[in-house]
Amino acid sequence: MKALIFAAGMGNRLRPITDTTPKALVPVGGKPMLEHVILKLKAAGFDQIVINIHHLGEQIIDFLKANQNFGVTIYISDERDYLLDTGGGIKKAEPFLQGNEPFLVHNVDILSNVDLLQLYRLHQSSPKALATLLVSRRKTSRYLLFNKENQLCGWRNRETGEVKSYYPYFDPEQYREYAFSGIHVISPEIFRWMEEWTGKFPIINFYLSICAKTKILAYPADKLELLDVGKPETLRQADEWLSRQNQL
Repeated sequence: MKALIFAAGMGNRLRPITDTTPKALVPVGGKPMLEHVILKLKAAGFDQIVINIHHLGEQIIDFLKANQNFGVTIYISDERDYLLDTGGGIKKAEPFLQGNEPFLVHNVDILSNVDLLQLYRLHQSSPKALATLLVSRRKTSRYLLFNKENQLCGWRNRETGEVKSYYPYFDPEQYREYAFSGIHVISPEIFRWMEEWTGKFPIINFYLSICAKTKILAYPADKLELLDVGKPETLRQADEWLSRQNQL
């Protein structure tokens, strides 16, 4: 099974730490964020992992070599010349991800208790689903909007009031609000949908542009616990969070 880890981010929210250390290698609970995600993927059965790099990317390459790639096959999708955002990053990694099987995408700065294999299998069992997004009810300013069949239909920013949808006469009040986790499973057919998209673009904008034509599904996992450790305040909470997870 294949997975892509987004490890190319600048980590601006964690400065000055990330002035000299890539965000992916910032330690959490005594181990770099990247190591936590690789080991979680490996434990779930993912044996081919693509990692995209940009800021201080050579440190990530050296880290992987020093740890013998943690016993899995790792490919580097090199964005050191130009950072492509999440959608562009997926498209650039196509040579490693193409084939007949879905692949899982995981932000490097997300810790969660989700069963990644269960999420992957759920996507496989959803006929014609192009992507399955792990979501939750957690409080945020920006929400994805889904219908009663858990299909993506729009997006809303609660702070600014901005709404995006390609559906005519779209009323956001008629839809369920979920926060995206940064973890999703995607079918390789996505690359056909991306043919006209080039350069740098966010995956959420791409999903919103096609969700009226194809299935982008939500997976609101029961009892999901998730921590975004890309922020200073949550980085400080991470040790306690990990300790609690290990005790469950």
